[in-house]
Amino acid sequence: MLEKKLKEIINNYEMIVKGIDKKATVSNDRAYGGVIRSGKGTLVEDMAKSLVEIAWDTVLKQDVNRLYMNKSKINIGIKEGYEKRIRNEETKKYVIDNKDSLFYKFGTDVHVYIDEELVIPIECKAYTENAMIKRILFDAVLMKEAKNIDKYFLLQLESQLGGDYSSLNPVILGSASTHALISHVDIDLEIITLLEGERKVDKPIHKNEFYKPLKIES
Repeated sequence: MLEKKLKEIINNYEMIVKGIDKKATVSNDRAYGGVIRSGKGTLVEDMAKSLVEIAWDTVLKQDVNRLYMNKSKINIGIKEGYEKRIRNEETKKYVIDNKDSLFYKFGTDVHVYIDEELVIPIECKAYTENAMIKRILFDAVLMKEAKNIDKYFLLQLESQLGGDYSSLNPVILGSASTHALISHVDIDLEIITLLEGERKVDKPIHKNEFYKPLKIES
């Protein structure tokens, strides 16, 4: 059963990645690059949800009714003490007077809930490079402040982070740049890469000659 469900994910990956180039080429509604990005982004989100469901139901054999996933936004409010740093008195008064209604709505791609409690936030990317890691880490910090969750997941098809993130080894040592960035936040960022080999900008996997197979082991 487990292998069958994993193969369904692989089959869906093959169908979408091998067909997305043609779909983007004939699209009249959106630019070529937009179709590619949207298609790959949705694919990784669907894969993340499927992997969580398989882990929960098939591997851990838990009640599926206890689990649900969404990507609804979460409110993050004004941090205590912020108003003291505001130099303009008029702006400071505005923030103080409206503090309870000043929010930023944020969220990640997949929020995993068990018994109605958010337990795993998952960022989903076709690929990630270190400039994107900076934003992901800040989202993770906001998530910790809002929900007291200090473990954050990144699921990516390909890696452009350097190091051995795309080696698919049982133990990943990481890269110098990524470790340096992660070291500045009190967050446990778990990076999961599904395709072997560092991403090459001029070798997109939706082109037949550069296609990368998704292996059941990963």
